[in-house]
Amino acid sequence: MTRVLVVEDDPQLVRALVINLRARHYGVDAAPDGTTALRLAAAHRPDVVMLDLGLPDMDGVDVIKALRGRTPVPILVLSARTASEDKAAAFDAGADDYITKPFAMDALMARLRSAARRTEATPVPPGVTRVETDGLTLDLVARTATRDGHDIRLSPAEWHLLEILITSPGRLVPQEDLLREVWGPPQGDRTPYLRVYMARLRRKLEADPSRPRHLVTEPGAGYRFET
Repeated sequence: MTRVLVVEDDPQLVRALVINLRARHYGVDAAPDGTTALRLAAAHRPDVVMLDLGLPDMDGVDVIKALRGRTPVPILVLSARTASEDKAAAFDAGADDYITKPFAMDALMARLRSAARRTEATPVPPGVTRVETDGLTLDLVARTATRDGHDIRLSPAEWHLLEILITSPGRLVPQEDLLREVWGPPQGDRTPYLRVYMARLRRKLEADPSRPRHLVTEPGAGYRFET
């Protein structure tokens, strides 16, 4: 059973989420604040986290950072904040998706299913599954990444992006394909998601993120992985 941790201080929304999740056979834990969320996550590791940013005891971005330091669990932000800087801060901290309130419950559940699939042990598609270059080692099967012998922690969404790019080395992958494969059916302009995630991957994987050698952008078209 997929277990979801709901971090939200609005009792009515928590009740609606719990009812809908349990009706779809998810296990649910609920936390009204960040402190309780971190305690529950440590005691019973969730498969997916749904997180509000406006919590009473700490900002949701700080909760994301704390969770990211412990686990690669997918994190879906549910927030009334619509400013681009709020979304960028959440993604930079390690969020996997950002859903703006108010939202349709069916659309939220579709995004949840997409996030949950990223945590499942699925076969890696045919193609290159291991890369060793410039002190960087990426193993898609073992899901391990190292640079100069130091371990690199990647989130499920980051691994999914790498899987798509690495298994087709040198081939341009349109940004629409990457968005659909990683975040599901189109819902609004999600191009900023991709930009933030690629920037994060470059900071983690490239020797010089400002002049990437492996994660290459084709402006207005997409991305490709060069060995």
